[in-house]
Amino acid sequence: MSKSALIVIDMINTYDHKDADLLLPSARTVVPAVAGLLRRARRADVPVIYVNDNFGEWRSHHGELLEHALAGPHADLVEPLRPDDSSLFVLKARHSVFYDTPLAYLLREQGVDRLVLCGQVTEQCVLYSALDAHIRHLDVVVPRDAVAHIHGDLADAALRMMERNMGAHVCDSAELWP
Repeated sequence: MSKSALIVIDMINTYDHKDADLLLPSARTVVPAVAGLLRRARRADVPVIYVNDNFGEWRSHHGELLEHALAGPHADLVEPLRPDDSSLFVLKARHSVFYDTPLAYLLREQGVDRLVLCGQVTEQCVLYSALDAHIRHLDVVVPRDAVAHIHGDLADAALRMMERNMGAHVCDSAELWP
């Protein structure tokens, strides 16, 4: 039997970057689905792992990133997704949740072999993370309504690639931990 983990990608965010204006509308639509996934995963005792960009702040830790995002103009997108005391947190510097992070080790330690990827950005960090999970022989699930995009056409193509080329299960978030 497989053990899942919910991976929340880059949702602790100030949205102070060059593509933010394009990302914000999509982020607003996925926050309720991600919040629902978080509630259901926690209720089902599924490990929740936030993997978040450190935004080049090499002296920061996850608490500081959260405080900074909650103090910003888009705190309404962060507050419903706030990590709880049981959440795990991994900082990343680049697109993939695996690139130069301890995530693979953490997953092995937890006995996880199935990742549910949610967050942002579908055509970048989610896609690259799905590929890196696939090459590590992990099963991948991507709830289409819980991933935000910058470019809708590229996000659609990324979801098709994850499904076709990586064997990812692309579904609606309501199908997970009902």
